[in-house]
Amino acid sequence: MDGKGTRQKKAYQSGWVQQRTLKSSISCTGIGLHCGQRVSMTLHPAEPNSGIIFRRSDVVAKGALIPALWSHVVDTRLCTVIGNEDRVVVGTVEHLLAAFSGVGVDNVVVEIDGSEVPIMDGSAAPFVCLIEGAGLCEQDARRRIIRLRRKVQVQDGERVAVLYPTVHGFSVSCEILFPSLAVARQSSVVRMTPHAFCLEISRARTFGFLEEVMQLRASGLARGGSLENAIVISGDKVLNKEGLRFDDECVRHKILDAIGDLYLAGRPLNGRFHGYCSGHALNNKLLRALLSDHGAWREEDMTPADLTLSRRLQDGRSPAAASVSI
Repeated sequence: MDGKGTRQKKAYQSGWVQQRTLKSSISCTGIGLHCGQRVSMTLHPAEPNSGIIFRRSDVVAKGALIPALWSHVVDTRLCTVIGNEDRVVVGTVEHLLAAFSGVGVDNVVVEIDGSEVPIMDGSAAPFVCLIEGAGLCEQDARRRIIRLRRKVQVQDGERVAVLYPTVHGFSVSCEILFPSLAVARQSSVVRMTPHAFCLEISRARTFGFLEEVMQLRASGLARGGSLENAIVISGDKVLNKEGLRFDDECVRHKILDAIGDLYLAGRPLNGRFHGYCSGHALNNKLLRALLSDHGAWREEDMTPADLTLSRRLQDGRSPAAASVSI
């Protein structure tokens, strides 16, 4: 492990049971994937039990706030978009939310001056670096988790998304299938710890096919997309000169998306997610099915057993790998 990886591991080990926020505010700028406009974003510390809240700085105060919750999802066609009753929206929230979930950020205000989170390099890694730059601090409140009590499943044709109960912890697996040989059939699973997320998932970039990108641009979308912030596939070839970061980078990014989408539950989940050719729409449909069925889950404090498991996995003392391909 390199020095940076060791620092990240140590930075995220402590305080796993307590709620956490940022030590200080930190900012970045970037291009919106679909709007193509330059966006400035600042992450601010927030009070315990406040959750993740987006604040549009370019909108009058009355309609500026949007909670990052499943019930505020208003569009899932190309990305996950959240909005409020004043029709103020923020799109492409999933990569940022994945970073918050992955490293254990419970409370933060995301101030943004546009309608879309900047795409950065198409992964969650730049947001992990932002969080690392701001630092994390424990808060005087215990983390609350949603513990599954029974299986919940949704389906759309052959596409499936399902959550299973587990004893402790949270794991995510996905399987994808595309006709292009550059992707083909891929499957992977990650048992979620901050260290595993940073190492195995956070760097996986969004991907798309050249013909689809051209169609989106003709419709006025994907105006900020480029080889700098997405994997672009033409036929059976990856067009990015640097190639892939992982042989199975595409399915790893699907896991990243699922982690971000599921954090819209408003609490960390205790359970096991599996998606077969699932996407943002099915992920949100699954959350709605889960949280509307009060017999399928219960909310409770994270336990010392959860803490012990998380630390054992991070320290590498578990016989199971933190992230494996299946």
